[in-house]
Amino acid sequence: LAPGKCCNSSSIPEPLATIKSESRLKHLLQRLPSYCPESMNELWICINSTLPGASRKSDGWVGLGCCELAISAECRRECKQASSKNDITKICKKDTEQIVTVLSVCAASVGSVCCSYAGRHTNCREYCQAIFRTDSSPTVSQIKAVKEYCQSISPELIGCVGNYTKSYPIRSPIDSLYCCDRADEPHCQVACRRILRTMTTEHEIMEGLIDECGSQPLPQDPLWQCFLGSAHPPTKSETETSPTAKMDGAKLHCCSKANTSLCRDMCQEISTNWGTQTWQEFDQMCEYNPVETDLITCLADVREPCQLGCKDLAYCTNFNNRPTELFRSCNIQSDQGAMNDIKLWSNGTIKMPFMNIPVLDIRKCRPEMWKAVACALQIKPCYSKSRGSVICKSDCVDILTQCGDHKRFHEGQTAERICEILSPIDDPERCIPLERYLSDSLGNIIEEVIHPCNPNPCLSNHLCEVNRKGCQPGQDCLPYFCVPGCKLGEASEFLVHLEARIQVPMRNGQAGCFEVCTCGQSGRLENCAEMPCIDTSKTCIVGGQRKNHGTSFRVDCHPCSCFAGETICSTRQCLSADSSDEDRRRFTGLPCGCPDRFVPVCARNGRTYPSACVARCMGFKDNQFVFGHCRSSDPCSPNPCQKNQRCIPSRRVCLTDMVDYHCPQYECVGRPSGCGKIHMDLACDTDNVEHPNLCQLLQMDKTLAYMGHCQDACKKARPVCGHNGETYNTVCEAYSDRVAVDYQGRCHAVGAVAEFASDSGCDMIPCPALSTPGCIPVTPPGACCPLCAGMLQILWNKEQINNFAKQPVTVHDILRILRLHISVPQCDIFGYLSIDSEIIVLIVPVDQQPTPLQIEACSMEAEKIDSLINYGSPTLVSHVPLSAFLTSEVSISTIRSAVCVGFCLRACVYAYVYAHVCVCVCVCVRDTERERNQVVKSQRGSQV
Repeated sequence: LAPGKCCNSSSIPEPLATIKSESRLKHLLQRLPSYCPESMNELWICINSTLPGASRKSDGWVGLGCCELAISAECRRECKQASSKNDITKICKKDTEQIVTVLSVCAASVGSVCCSYAGRHTNCREYCQAIFRTDSSPTVSQIKAVKEYCQSISPELIGCVGNYTKSYPIRSPIDSLYCCDRADEPHCQVACRRILRTMTTEHEIMEGLIDECGSQPLPQDPLWQCFLGSAHPPTKSETETSPTAKMDGAKLHCCSKANTSLCRDMCQEISTNWGTQTWQEFDQMCEYNPVETDLITCLADVREPCQLGCKDLAYCTNFNNRPTELFRSCNIQSDQGAMNDIKLWSNGTIKMPFMNIPVLDIRKCRPEMWKAVACALQIKPCYSKSRGSVICKSDCVDILTQCGDHKRFHEGQTAERICEILSPIDDPERCIPLERYLSDSLGNIIEEVIHPCNPNPCLSNHLCEVNRKGCQPGQDCLPYFCVPGCKLGEASEFLVHLEARIQVPMRNGQAGCFEVCTCGQSGRLENCAEMPCIDTSKTCIVGGQRKNHGTSFRVDCHPCSCFAGETICSTRQCLSADSSDEDRRRFTGLPCGCPDRFVPVCARNGRTYPSACVARCMGFKDNQFVFGHCRSSDPCSPNPCQKNQRCIPSRRVCLTDMVDYHCPQYECVGRPSGCGKIHMDLACDTDNVEHPNLCQLLQMDKTLAYMGHCQDACKKARPVCGHNGETYNTVCEAYSDRVAVDYQGRCHAVGAVAEFASDSGCDMIPCPALSTPGCIPVTPPGACCPLCAGMLQILWNKEQINNFAKQPVTVHDILRILRLHISVPQCDIFGYLSIDSEIIVLIVPVDQQPTPLQIEACSMEAEKIDSLINYGSPTLVSHVPLSAFLTSEVSISTIRSAVCVGFCLRACVYAYVYAHVCVCVCVCVRDTERERNQVVKSQRGSQV
């Protein structure tokens, strides 16, 4: 790319100038900061001083050094002579997407320098990041917010941001949204909003408005008069017409988690009036308040969700090569922030929002420990039981006892008292143990696990999705997609997918009151409708104890939750400790003690149950199920569709139970006259011929076998039994239905759903070998065979799904949304409704013989989602179907080495024999040095 220390770095995988593929070049450019993890100031000095043409404009704008990366010579020349990004995109028509991407990288790099000056002041850093995240020019309100909030915190940050914003026009297309209301035609108003939100240059916007509205930019036209700037700016009443103006709906979700009325009110204010000075007060009063842990953690989930993987850090190198650990902020900006923190702390004082801590010279007193502290607080590891970012109390006391300047401590101030405020927790599952980050992790490992969306390569109004659909032959493609989305309010950085139905708290702040909106094509939440309020003040009485709304607990073996005064529990079967021998002998582990005979029935919800007894136990009447598997009947016979439509079987299991119950197992599709440019969604027909999408398959008058690539292994029918009790012709058919395979052959047995059960029909099932030797597997409820995967058992509220649903909600709907949260391409999601009505989610390695690292990654993905469910994180509960989740239990697979197994067998701390199952509970230290309680089960006649 250019001479210099960074530009010649061997970490750049290939010379950028030699790359011919635009998509490959774009992929590398978006990760340019990862390849050059030195100080970004040095990088831009290096680039600006060495690239051809740089000397023409020594005082030029920040993007100058990136101009050489444009493809055409004309664009490179005009880029160097430009004074802003908007000027470039007018000229570089073919290179527009690339140059905008390059400049976004430049902006992100400069941003990492500027915003790192914020140190631990989270909200100052958040306002700063908003300047550099946007794919359009910074707005006046953004610049003003940074100046007002960060002035007293960091003059260096203000100067750095000021130098950056001088090169950019202060007007953003979004600032002109009010003009769209002046268009005469409603379709023009909708198109105008969409164009201003999705297009970045004036040229693109004008062309788009001309095409969509069918009018030329005449000065007498109210729309053009306003857009071109001759009209008055919007009045206060005009700017407040949008229900989401200055609102952050994602953060508003968190306010109900506040334990004090003061922090609840402040949270309400900052979430509905973006830019308010209340943030500063909120930092001082709530950010480190130990009783507000749930609130602060929730806000952290919105700002910086936990993501798998960390690498490419230049300063915090001990955090690198950790592909199966969760972090909130593993990026160059946080890496630089940690380095700046150490520089600031070296002055002898650690400045906090509410206290100053005097310290000795940290360059001499345990410097590696201080570096681990700074890096941990910036990179922010996440743990399963707590997603907060505090170091463990013992580490805090240890380092302040040795390195605190006790002579300068205030009266009554001690290391213990300071740490009681900063780090009151000492459970290594709930805090950050520094010892873990005092040395390198796995070294230079092969990338068995990758993270295409971390760091996020997409523009600020697009979501990143892992590419699981592959590439068409001859096409060069990326491992991810960037898809447009909607913000949860104009002040929010949290995005949701188009057409998603989203639950947003009411602006008045009344607890339990929501409106449900749809993410429209305009990029905004639309068609909002108020829902009946939930009375969160009602409590549940369980065993003589009062449980608050939203509290989860157990009654015997049942997971339960209190919801608006109603106790909702699973229908699992339990054996009490004082059960008689006869009770134990007759215990089958099936609902209502049903016998384990397999005589399947198909219920009206589309689920196959192993017997009529189980179906009745789940509340179905005799006229609501028929004997046989659901997949054995043809939903298109007789044809329920109109003459000009084609009936396509579409199997589904519905979770809703509305008055006019309808769970259709088919779709009526119009016979297509032609297929437009539909996003690739491969489909395989029954002749094993692959089609780009279902439309083209139907146009060829073929029958769908399954979605996805045609697989040679699935050319011939080889029946398999899925975890949902359905028989599929091939494993490809099962996977296309998002169902993992239990065993080979047709379904003819049912496994227990209780933890302990007597022998059943599963004893005669030959289970396939585990995918990886040494794997400690999980056995899904109702299944016969174990597998290596992460598993969630989710308790949900049917009444809430019924209230929010406009149409039947299916298991597929749940899996489709959860799949977006699986960031590792080496893992995929499957699931089903168990026979006792829990939602079972499996996160399984996609390789036939996965590595231990891949199994661990899938288990961590399961733990991540389990934590989001149990803490009611807005990243999940803002989605309408997922808002009905009450509580979750997670089971994970791990790999045990021969040494670990020997240790377990020799050092069991608890063992007993019960119902022919030996349970050995051990503590094993795995190769990755992560401690975890393991349960090893051995059924009669088999080996541990």
